[in-house]
Formats: sequence, C-alpha cells, structure tokens
Amino acid sequence: MSQRGGTRGSSTVKQPVGQKKLTNVAVVRLKKHGMRFEVACYQNKVLSWRTRVEKDIDEVLQSHTVYSNVSKGVLAKSKDMIAAFGTNDLSAICTEIMQKGELQVAGKERDSMLSTQKRDIATIVMEKTINTETQRPYTINMIESLMHEIHFAVDPHNSSKKQALEVIGELQKHFPIKRAPMRVRLIVPEESLPSLMEKLNAWNSEIVSKDESGNQVSLVCEIEPSLYRVCEALVRNLHGRLEMLAVSVHFQKDTNVDHYDDHEDFIEPNHHHPTVSLNTAELDEIKLSEELQKQSISTVSNGTDKVVSAVNDDAEKNTAEKNAAEKNAAEAEVVEVKQSKCSTCNAFVGDVKQYREHFKSEWHKHNLRRKTRQLPPLTADECLESIDMSDGKSDLKEYSF
Repeated sequence: MSQRGGTRGSSTVKQPVGQKKLTNVAVVRLKKHGMRFEVACYQNKVLSWRTRVEKDIDEVLQSHTVYSNVSKGVLAKSKDMIAAFGTNDLSAICTEIMQKGELQVAGKERDSMLSTQKRDIATIVMEKTINTETQRPYTINMIESLMHEIHFAVDPHNSSKKQALEVIGELQKHFPIKRAPMRVRLIVPEESLPSLMEKLNAWNSEIVSKDESGNQVSLVCEIEPSLYRVCEALVRNLHGRLEMLAVSVHFQKDTNVDHYDDHEDFIEPNHHHPTVSLNTAELDEIKLSEELQKQSISTVSNGTDKVVSAVNDDAEKNTAEKNAAEKNAAEAEVVEVKQSKCSTCNAFVGDVKQYREHFKSEWHKHNLRRKTRQLPPLTADECLESIDMSDGKSDLKEYSF
C-alpha cells in the first residue's frame, strides 16, 4: 500500500531529451494525395517571399524539414513524400509547399490582413471611378460603405486589383458610379482622321485638343478604359500610335487650398464681393494681432512709444498723397497680375511667397504695433526712419545725466 501511495503521489514528469520546441512559428500547410505536409517558417516572412521581396528561402524557413504536424513535431514519412511529390528532396518539397500551401495565421493576424487588403481595394476603386452625377471621385470612406452595402467579402488568395475591378462591376449595378475615363494622345496620318473620328464619335469620346503638324494629326481625347485595347488596335491599323497620358481623369476644377491664404484674401480683377473679402481680412488680422501679442513680439517701452507717435503724427500729413498715389498704382496693376494686399501696411506686396515674407518683416511688425494703438500705418521708408529714431532715443537713455 505504501508503495502504491508513493507512486500515486509522485509529481515528477519525465520530459523527452533533445526536444526542439518551435516558438514564434508560422506554418504553411499543403494537402496533397490525401496527406498533409507542413513546413515551419518565420512570421511575416512568407508573404515577403511570395511577393519576391525576400529571395533567400533560408531566411524564411526555420529548417529544411517537412512535417505532417508541426505543432506536435511529427515528421513526414519518406514514402509519403515520394508518393505525393515524386521525390524526397527536402529543399524542392519545401519550395513547393511554400508556393502552393496555405499560410496558417492567428485570428487577429488574419483580421488585420483582411482589413488592410480591404482598404487597398477601396483605394483602387476610389482612384479608378467617379460619380456619374457630379463627375467627381468618391471618398474612400464612401467606397468602403458601398462595399459593405453590397456585402463584399475580401478573398485573401486574389490580388487587390482584380477584386477592385469586380467591386466596380457590382457597384455599377446599384449606385451612380462608373470608371473614370483615360486620357490618351492619338497620332495618325491626316488621311486616316475621318475613320478615327467616326469611331471616337461612336464611343462618345471627348476631344480635349487637336493639333496638326505636317501630314499628321494629334488628338488628345478621353475614352472609356474598356475601349483601350480596341482603340490601340484601331490606331495601329491606321498606321499611327497611341500614347497614354493619364490612367484616370477626374473633374479638373476642384478647389485647391494653395489658392487661399491663411491671413488675407487675394485681390482679383472683377471681384463681385468686395465686402465679404474685407470682413474676412479684418477678422484674420485681429487673430494675427492676438497671436503676435501672445508671443510677446511687442516689447517697445511706453516712453519710446510716445516719441514714435509724435514723429509719426507729423509724417502722416506729408505722406497722405504719396500713399494715395501708391494705392492707385497698385490697384491698376492688379488687373494684370494677381497680387496680395496687406491691409495692416496698406500696401501690395506681390505674390504668395513675397506676401508670406512680408509678414516676417520689421515693416509689418512695426505697423502691427501701431495698429494695436489705433495709429495709421507707415510706408517702408518711414518705418525705417521711425525704427532708427527709436533706436537713437533708447541709446540716449543710457547716457542720462
């Protein structure tokens, strides 16, 4: 009894000697001739090897060993490998399993891969399609929402581009969406132009431009992507050539943020809403003034301010006509060249780059300090004189007796 009790109470478990535990493993499985073969690979390396990013198979495989079950460490039998692959060369068998096998991944990793591929598909659909009503592209979030409504499921074994084309076909059945046209240049002999124009009219293609040089005619037109092969064959038969200019063309009059400035509006010729522009400019100037005050740019002492104010009051009367003449000349130039006006300095300062540099200048900062004290602006020359005089007054304070 005592021996049985001692045996039953023993907690010692014998571990196999020389056991090789495979951790951090990605398994690639291939079923062939009713038998299962597996290889052990490093994670995140299999897809790189299949896309030819990683070309060294030794960097992908943990060992050149073929298993029937990697998790249990069961090796495949040689007679099974010969029956299934016709050889027992482990390197060749591992390569075939890597190429044709199915990658076994965890649930979270699989969801992440499918989510990434779905986003790629939606991006391709967005780039290749437009709304038939507005002629503008959909946003990527709208595309994903439409894909959800048609109950689209990502196939990890097919490429994103192929699935994107299938999605476009399904979306066209239910929503106002179509392929964005392609822009091509067709160069054909002059005598072949009537035949080409007849086909383009039948395809409802839009002619963007037409150019004639010698005995050849060059047409820039937009065609449906499905007609590209047919158009290429037609141009080749007419002894011409086709050049691809753009794979997809969207609406060209989209708003560009570069046309707007952060602080003030441009003064454009024939502007129909001057009141709105001025109000917006004034609001922007107030915001800019507050920001500059927060940054403690205005550090001029009260005594210096009084001196500068006295000098500027005398200079304002002498320069009123000069400022009016400069303003009239600048307004006359606006008709020819698009310029920016700084209302703080009451002057035109050129294009966008010059406008931004002007905001960093001492001239603008000085006029901004004057504006906070409700004083009129100074010209560039008057500003330099005022700054020099202020420096002189501050130097004299150091030698007060």
